[in-house]
Amino acid sequence: MYAIDLIIAKGHRNVKAYHKTTLEITKDNYLTPRGDCIIGIMSSKGAKDLNDNVKQLIQKDESYVYCVIQINDKIDIIHGRGSSKLSLTNPQKIIIRKSDFISDSTIMIKADKASKDIRRDLIDELRKGTEAKLYIIASDSPLKDEELLRIIVNFNPLSITNPL
Repeated sequence: MYAIDLIIAKGHRNVKAYHKTTLEITKDNYLTPRGDCIIGIMSSKGAKDLNDNVKQLIQKDESYVYCVIQINDKIDIIHGRGSSKLSLTNPQKIIIRKSDFISDSTIMIKADKASKDIRRDLIDELRKGTEAKLYIIASDSPLKDEELLRIIVNFNPLSITNPL
């Protein structure tokens, strides 16, 4: 079983994406040069706002969590894990972590990418202020990249959960 949610965020000229362990998007409408993990501002959602089906799967131990970042026709995929320790209560931001550190904004731990690992052509677009779509997919079993892309292609925002 899987669930999917869509987040829209906007880039900013101060996007650096140099952080080695985290990636963040925020609802804030500004970004200072110090925010080297932030890749998007004016996010449509914080961790608290994710749909309930996605949150339920993320909060299961041994769950799989994916973030597909799409800008125009380019994508990058982050693979990670969920945990029952994730509270998903932060209304302002979403954080993806390579480590297993938990905060109220963490939606994925043990990720295979942080902001510094994201494709540089995507980061260049974000620096121009381009809008990004971030698909959050949570699953109780591992999914291949092809399956993730199929899920996104078939995604209907009016039908938030879709059985495999």
